[in-house]
Amino acid sequence: MPEFAARSRILILGLLPALAACATAVPQAGQPQGATRPGVRAPAVRIPPTQPAPSATGFRSAKVMNLPGLDGIIGAERAGLLSRFGQPRLDVVEGDVRKLQFVGTACVLDIFLYPPAPGAEPRATYVDARRSSDGLDVDRAACAAALQR
Repeated sequence: MPEFAARSRILILGLLPALAACATAVPQAGQPQGATRPGVRAPAVRIPPTQPAPSATGFRSAKVMNLPGLDGIIGAERAGLLSRFGQPRLDVVEGDVRKLQFVGTACVLDIFLYPPAPGAEPRATYVDARRSSDGLDVDRAACAAALQR
């Protein structure tokens, strides 16, 4: 009987590290809930900037990007962008905002369209670009040039 108890203890002690590996981590002080582990990069969430104060109607006009090389893109309506880049991979509408995503072998181009006034046709106000292979940021104008028909 004592031999059985000794074997049981050894077995239990041998299983403790395996059980400990299944335990959830307790957040460290100062570390927000859901924070990623060191060395793990959370995906970037890009939200184009808008002006902070809405008008009395609740409408906020978008801040318009002004970068060289984006002439003909910034300020364009959806139809103009489709004729320039072809069919988008994504065409997402949320409220009065529209996001068009165009993809090529070199890069991904996201164009955000906001209405300049309440009820107006949305126009491109913000452009973002990243490499198709790893998602790192690339020059917006170069990406747009590479994706044009």
